Amino acid sequence: MAAINDLINQIDDLKLRERIKTEVDKLSKQKKFGLVFEDHVPECTALYDVPIHVGSKVAFKDKKINDVYVVKAVSGNLATCVNTQTKETAEFSIDSLVSIAEFGEAIYPYLKPIDSIENAPDSSLWHTLIEADNYHALQLLEYLYAGKVDCIYIDPPYNTGAKDWKYNNDYVDSSDAYRHSKWLSMMEKRLKLAKKLLNPADSVLIVTIDEKEYLHLGCLLEELFPDARMQMVSSVINVRSVAREGEFGRVNEYLFFIFLGKSAPQTLELSSEWLVQKANKATVRGKMHWTSLSRTDSTGFRENSPGCFYPIHVSTKENKIHSIGSAIGIGIEKESAIDNPNDTISVWPMRKNGAEGRWQISPENAKQLLKQGFLKCGPIKNGKAAIYYVKSGDRTRTLSGEYGKWHKTDNGIVFDEIEDTQTHLRFIPGNSWNIASHDAGVNGSNLLIKILQHRYFSFPKSLYAVHDAIRFFVANKPNALILDFFAGSGTTLHAVNLLNAEDGGYRRCIMVTNNEVSDEESKKLKKDGFKPGDPEWERLGIAHYVTWPRTVCSIKGEDINGNPLKGTYLDSERAMADGFKANAALFKLGFLDKNAVALGRQFKELLPVLWMKTGCVGLCPKLEEESLPSMLILPQNAFAVLIDEHTFPEFMAKVNDEDRIKQVFIVTDSTSGYREMISHLSIKKSYQLYRDYLDNFRINTGR
Repeated sequence: MAAINDLINQIDDLKLRERIKTEVDKLSKQKKFGLVFEDHVPECTALYDVPIHVGSKVAFKDKKINDVYVVKAVSGNLATCVNTQTKETAEFSIDSLVSIAEFGEAIYPYLKPIDSIENAPDSSLWHTLIEADNYHALQLLEYLYAGKVDCIYIDPPYNTGAKDWKYNNDYVDSSDAYRHSKWLSMMEKRLKLAKKLLNPADSVLIVTIDEKEYLHLGCLLEELFPDARMQMVSSVINVRSVAREGEFGRVNEYLFFIFLGKSAPQTLELSSEWLVQKANKATVRGKMHWTSLSRTDSTGFRENSPGCFYPIHVSTKENKIHSIGSAIGIGIEKESAIDNPNDTISVWPMRKNGAEGRWQISPENAKQLLKQGFLKCGPIKNGKAAIYYVKSGDRTRTLSGEYGKWHKTDNGIVFDEIEDTQTHLRFIPGNSWNIASHDAGVNGSNLLIKILQHRYFSFPKSLYAVHDAIRFFVANKPNALILDFFAGSGTTLHAVNLLNAEDGGYRRCIMVTNNEVSDEESKKLKKDGFKPGDPEWERLGIAHYVTWPRTVCSIKGEDINGNPLKGTYLDSERAMADGFKANAALFKLGFLDKNAVALGRQFKELLPVLWMKTGCVGLCPKLEEESLPSMLILPQNAFAVLIDEHTFPEFMAKVNDEDRIKQVFIVTDSTSGYREMISHLSIKKSYQLYRDYLDNFRINTGR
């Protein structure tokens, strides 16, 4: 609606303007089935790396970025610009402007190395943090990891109305009538890309949210993932509650789990805190139930399932099940089919009125359950005995250890007494989590203060809340690829490092966050004369001020001042001061000016992209020389690049002789030539790069 209203307001005829507004209002009030929201003004992208010249599309650095101008002339530091909507011409300082790309216009990204932390020089595993608008980062990641991500965990802005997120470079507050629609539009674009990254055969998307948007989000997720299974979990994050004027205090939030393919939460060893809790707060494990094997409902008759009408032979000496008989056909009298083993009675599924009933399961299944200890008989009375079994769900919980330690006797499963109520058991919890370690204050805000001292970040997640949510899906995937494109304070990478340290895993984490400053900080910086893109402004952005410092400090095991971190991680003797044997690299997503870059000279900027596509093995390589080599052989990074195809014989010899190289990139415009070359290589993974390298990585085109 915002775009339509802008167009209507440009109509000079007042009567016509009002008539069109009236008709548009009528249309907007018509109810449609399903989730309906506006697409709004398409998102624009600031290209701080692209120089401004005649023909450039520009916007003001410190104003709404969708207020677009076209540069018509440049004289010194002044640019003559025409507003694309109003057609008004004005002259502005080039320093106050930034090149922009509108939605659908091709842009050419690259990864600029900013910093790195290497605390495991003997490990080839590297995590990555990308400073970027996550929409464009996701487009680049689609080229790199389509269908390869095992788990996406995101904590998007909750859209509380407290200016906690931006739309088109402008904070959205509670007075914005379209804030819910803008939020949905923003989320839809990013979730569509996220879906392309997830492994369709086995992966999970985890999204946290509170009551402000959980209904809208649930509908959106169902719309975008129609073939997936979805479950919502309620999680207590502050038992003391956060006061809200005129409302109940906020105690919990919600987690949406989207299960793709065979993905499902795994049985884990958990404390009794995860089990059902009574009103008196006493923790109970639950209990295995023995259920009558006789079917007593309206379908519980012999004729409804003849295969479930058979005798069960019970020993009269030991009062236990001796064996299972075979089913008899319709019309055969049970008396004529009885062939009791010695010292046994035969128990049939007879109903109380004397009618012939049936058992719940087939004789084959009964034999299996008897062997497992999940089938037993009651005391023999008057030549009869009741037969009991354990249903499927209870069998699973028993075998996983949820109900406690057990052993099998001749009379079925018997449980051992467990004195310690905190004994760790193996089970899958329910969908209501009230776990002390998930407290966002104690293990979110306070932990961040411990690491970053005076640096502030609002509402960081508990480290253990993220750790636990992810662990249910990657505990059995030691090489999992995990993505968080709303990285915030960097909790997800911290959690992945903790998980790897606990079980020796090799999981890799990619985080994406912008470098926005808070609304309050933005006002202070503008007052001091600074604009987005200025070093003073960028230094205080979230990526440089919070996310990356937290990553470095947690890996090193020290606070922002270099002092060892105090305390240990929960449920372990691991001292925080020990840090993690891990490596991480910080990149900024930049954009190249295609017209300003000579053909074949962009390779230096795009080399980190190839490194990421290969799996971030080893320290990201750099090209120090200005001249472009004919080839790059990088066994420490597990890949090689042929730049000059005329040197292929030498390239082939080097690649085939190096076991550490797992992927190759070949620069050639000839598809047939490419196929011919790879046929002579022992490497299975290969990619063709066209000579105009930029075209390989072009994004924002709607492809």
